[in-house]
Amino acid sequence: MEQDNARAYNQGLTPLHPPQKSLIRLNTGIFAAILIIASVAVEFGIRNELPLVAGSIIGPVAAFALFLFVMLPNRIYRRWGYDIGPDGQGKQLRVLRGFMWRIDTIVPFNRIQHIDVAQGPFQRMFGLSTLIVHTAGTHNSIVTLPGLSTPDAEAMRDTIKGHIRQDMI
Repeated sequence: MEQDNARAYNQGLTPLHPPQKSLIRLNTGIFAAILIIASVAVEFGIRNELPLVAGSIIGPVAAFALFLFVMLPNRIYRRWGYDIGPDGQGKQLRVLRGFMWRIDTIVPFNRIQHIDVAQGPFQRMFGLSTLIVHTAGTHNSIVTLPGLSTPDAEAMRDTIKGHIRQDMI
């Protein structure tokens, strides 16, 4: 049911590069580890103050962290998609994202001011990049599209750059 929902939501859109799911899992694992370490510190810090059963804080936090680690990455990954296609006035970039709050962003190429391709250290490990599009305006003037293979991100940047040049002529 959840997978069918995600397919209907992302219908006709290109999914992110598959290693993005592993990167999301890595980031979730780091967050889960921090939660568990914090719960251990809290439990040991208050064990002399309150009469708690051993593991009464660590247990629920560890279960929650495991749930996050197992369930969340797949759901987040399935809720991202993008498309470069025509609109009424020319070409546009559409980015659809959101696990709980869904956001559908459409950026006409003629509104783009500049484009960046960025990589963090974990992204480099998985051969991924983030396309960052800066548009004219102040509200939501930066649109990011993570989870692209580096060659795809660079090709998208060059495609958008080529269309921008064409519009300026």
